[in-house]
Amino acid sequence: MPTYAHKKQQLYLVLSGIFIVNALLAEIIGVKIFSADKLMGLPGNLTAGVLIWPVVFVTTDIINEYFGKAGVLRISYLTVALILFAFGIIFLTTTLPPADFWLAVNKTDDLGRPFDIEYAYDSIFRQGLGIITGSIVAFGIGQVLDASVFAAIRKATGGRFVWLRATGSTLISQLVDSFVVLYVAFYLFGNWSMEQVLSVANTNYWYKFAMAILLTPVIYLAHYLIDKYLGQEESAELQQEAVADVSV
Repeated sequence: MPTYAHKKQQLYLVLSGIFIVNALLAEIIGVKIFSADKLMGLPGNLTAGVLIWPVVFVTTDIINEYFGKAGVLRISYLTVALILFAFGIIFLTTTLPPADFWLAVNKTDDLGRPFDIEYAYDSIFRQGLGIITGSIVAFGIGQVLDASVFAAIRKATGGRFVWLRATGSTLISQLVDSFVVLYVAFYLFGNWSMEQVLSVANTNYWYKFAMAILLTPVIYLAHYLIDKYLGQEESAELQQEAVADVSV
């Protein structure tokens, strides 16, 4: 029968896996900007990465709840390293010489128009230093801020009001994250105007704001499932360890 230590390790492993996969995926697909108006009839534009970003900040809050600020920062720093590694590998693949037959069989699109698949591949995956830098800076700042605010609210409320620390930390951290990533990637390194940066950042943030509110029940569901998996006493003990970790 699995011991408490084993269950604790497995829980952190599963939560970390969910966190890393979704954070990495959000960074990769974030290069696309889509129209919220065309998709949902809402004003503004969004980066594709925000669609799954709520999974990241919900997982962040759950990890913080059971493994403390140190647990969040540990996995966040690892994720930053993995994102850099992934972008490095992706960039290297864009430098590989394309096979002639691959270019030939993909020289036209479905409508028979000329199509350069090598150029398309490079344009999508070679996101550029600006986007990579913006993503890493925003992710790092956002995670540190989220973990710190979460811990501060938990300490101030004496461990009560799970919804307040989970939602509050997300709303504050994502306000910074939503602006920083676009400012660095597309204003400092790109060709966007400040008006465009603020417009997309504003839409991104309000989407994240809405999702943070709507996903609050997921936090409570996670609590219920983890309590059943670990056991009530063990779950309470783990949360106390997380609180103690904050005060160190």
